[in-house]
Amino acid sequence: MMNQQLVIAGKSYHSRLLVGTGKYKDFSETRAAIDASGAQIITVAIRRTNIGQNAGEPSLLEYLPPEEFTYLPNTAGCYSADDAVRTLRLARELLDGHKLVKLEVLGDPKTLYPNVIETIAAAKVLVKDGFDVMVYTSDDPIIAKQLEDIGCCAVMPLASLIGSGMGILNPWNLQIIIENAKIPVLVDAGVGCAGDAAIAMELGCDGVLMNTAIAAARDPVLMASAMKKAIEAGRESYLAGRMPRKLYSASPSSPTSGLITAA
Repeated sequence: MMNQQLVIAGKSYHSRLLVGTGKYKDFSETRAAIDASGAQIITVAIRRTNIGQNAGEPSLLEYLPPEEFTYLPNTAGCYSADDAVRTLRLARELLDGHKLVKLEVLGDPKTLYPNVIETIAAAKVLVKDGFDVMVYTSDDPIIAKQLEDIGCCAVMPLASLIGSGMGILNPWNLQIIIENAKIPVLVDAGVGCAGDAAIAMELGCDGVLMNTAIAAARDPVLMASAMKKAIEAGRESYLAGRMPRKLYSASPSSPTSGLITAA
């Protein structure tokens, strides 16, 4: 089990950390952070990042070639199912038929909370259209199961609001989603530090997707390295199985037999 890899849409990955490519000072810093993170899957906001749609401008493809990384085009900035579907169809054209995508349909520009009604509508269209859909959603176990039943290849419930850095606010719902899912479950949004990432993995998540936690750190490259280690440590801790919680230990941790005592 220690060598078990993350499998998404039939493809295996040794890294369980997925990293966004936005909010860095330039593409060079983006590349350095991605390298430090060890991530193999990188997300790209089609509406905000040039991957060829803006001729004459620097393209992310020059710094992070698709032959080195698995691109995960996302629909950041979309507030309707129609916009999300249109954006991902454009991404498929720009990336020569690429099928693996991240769907997110937002409810409002202030909280960036997911609009699950529009998300479900878009997921149905995209799955029918042949996309492999990884879907950002709320931490509602019922919605997560519906998205799985539609045919999404991974569900990605939020830990807390996008860009908030508040960490995992409802671990109980995440555990319910994980226990009921037959597809990968990845925490998406809200991670602020390496400890948050480790906790997500200790809960049994298959991976963690993040952007702001790395890009907005004082030292993004160093934070990316920390996140890599946290994901690995959290996964090992989950597989090892923690000791039971108890108020106090009824027996000492060291043996009492065979000790030298006074005559």
